Amino acid sequence: MIKSILILIIFPIFLFSSQQIILVVADNFNTSKAKLMFYQDDKVLLSTEVNLGTNGLGWGIGEVELSKRSNEPLKYEGDRKAPTGVFKLTNIFGYSHQNNYKLPYLYTSKELICVDDSLSNFYNHIIQANGDEKSFELMKRSDNQYKYGITVAHNKKGESKRGSCIFLHLQKDTDTSTAGCTSMDESSLKKIILLLDKKKNPLLIQISKHSLKEIQILYPRATCKFKPSKQLNSSHSDF
Repeated sequence: MIKSILILIIFPIFLFSSQQIILVVADNFNTSKAKLMFYQDDKVLLSTEVNLGTNGLGWGIGEVELSKRSNEPLKYEGDRKAPTGVFKLTNIFGYSHQNNYKLPYLYTSKELICVDDSLSNFYNHIIQANGDEKSFELMKRSDNQYKYGITVAHNKKGESKRGSCIFLHLQKDTDTSTAGCTSMDESSLKKIILLLDKKKNPLLIQISKHSLKEIQILYPRATCKFKPSKQLNSSHSDF
């Protein structure tokens, strides 16, 4: 009870400092489709459909702890689930050297990797490859899904096996799910990237529909205009 009261007191203050919120809401933990809305200063600047992990959602490690049901899964490495929770958006990355973004930018060279080996000291870190890494993901992909993207600060401390390398990135196509990231069409992603501003402390709130009431109580300004799609069809074809 005390914990719940503290969350109700602290969480709105934490979120109030964020003037940009990307809210992603799925119908349930098993679907690989969701609706995204971009809020800035109480205004909705973008709304679109997105793809989640092939196996739906799992509770991730973010900035605050939301209420969980006993039958809801946690996010683990390799489970093909997208993380649920509240996460900071730390930087933009892409294949181009030049950018005019308001969030820190990382040029993704061919040598840049994200380490997904949970035994590595660099687990869940983006680093320059040195040849010693046992398992990693190339940040410059041949399919252009990482042509530009946004880093989601999930599992920032690198807790072993709790998931790594979570991004917002380009979709392979409209109905293709992901290995655990959130993907969308190029037009929507480009607009979001241009809008994101470090000074506005951008957040990703990614939840299933039953958590929406809790978010509405904790931060009603970012959900007042949210109307879930009548039907978010589930897709199970991963890239």
